[in-house]
Amino acid sequence: MDTHLFHFDELTWPEVAALPRHTPLVLPLGDGYDLASLPSRLDHPPRIGLLPALPFGWIGSRLAVPPPIFLATLRGLLANLLEDGFTSATLLTPPDMDLESGMPHLGLSSRPQESGFFSPDDHEKVVLLPIGHTEQHGYHAPLNTDTLIIEAIARGTASRVPDQAVCLPVTPYGVSMHRRSFAGTFNIGGRAFEDFWLAVIDELVARGCTRIYLLSGHGGNCSFLTNVVKYAGERHPRTFCATSYLYLSGPQGVAALEQRRQSPIGGMGHACELETSLVLHLRPELIHLERAVDETNFITTPAYSMDWIEGGALVANPPWEDDTRTGAYGAGSLGTAKKGEFWLTAAIDEKVDHVAEIHAQYHRRRARRSEH
Repeated sequence: MDTHLFHFDELTWPEVAALPRHTPLVLPLGDGYDLASLPSRLDHPPRIGLLPALPFGWIGSRLAVPPPIFLATLRGLLANLLEDGFTSATLLTPPDMDLESGMPHLGLSSRPQESGFFSPDDHEKVVLLPIGHTEQHGYHAPLNTDTLIIEAIARGTASRVPDQAVCLPVTPYGVSMHRRSFAGTFNIGGRAFEDFWLAVIDELVARGCTRIYLLSGHGGNCSFLTNVVKYAGERHPRTFCATSYLYLSGPQGVAALEQRRQSPIGGMGHACELETSLVLHLRPELIHLERAVDETNFITTPAYSMDWIEGGALVANPPWEDDTRTGAYGAGSLGTAKKGEFWLTAAIDEKVDHVAEIHAQYHRRRARRSEH
């Protein structure tokens, strides 16, 4: 019997909800594995779901963090799957990797990873750290929506200004406080997430990096990344480490949104006109536009509302089910690939400007310190 390998993060959340809970799920540490032998190692099940790979973090990877911090991340991800009822969740690891007792893992051969991320010249560049997420995006968009988008923006930025920025591999997991509301949504946990990224920054600084930009494609990551850069600024005062709220959030980005959007306020929030358009441009086969349900009836008051840039003075975290039946906030049915192409270019333009500002901040502050 042939085993079908499928990418878990390319499903929609109703498709994940419908998966038999005995379906084996595999979370790779790194890439390049010889997957041909995977079915036999798992006793030839009908299907195996491949979760998005973690690109680094473990000892022996190209960018390691202290083992307790990395293991906390792994425990959180595996616990999410167990809580969702899946009975077979296994880490796919290099064959010689040691993990703590009781953590299910399968050693499999893989091609060697590159020796490092950087050339000597890269230490004078802004290091871009794209961080996506694996979470529900309504009836019509895949779980990897945030990851696809921020990876394209970060890689596009580095390609546009290769002498000023270098892009690390995208990390596909973050923080979702509504994890239990809709199937397929992960949550590392806020504190574990902060610890992981602060440890990444520690390692980059130890390697000589002085300018770091954490880019998030997922709104739930943003407040925690703000904490990370606060901690990093205190710990590494000679570096310039920054983050920002998503993308297309500055004046030029907002103007680009307004130039092409068709939805009213409330139409751009999550699995919305914007995100649907971007994925239609990047991976159109993953969007099922005929399933899109527009939900724009967010409970809005003068100091609390929802659109791409959340409005109002109040910060809150009410249950998502109060505002959405399908998991979407916005008008996904209005998404088009043409809008997605336009907005991706605008998002890259915005990030290119941020890279230039980070360089300017670093050099001007260094010069001012030398005056004293």
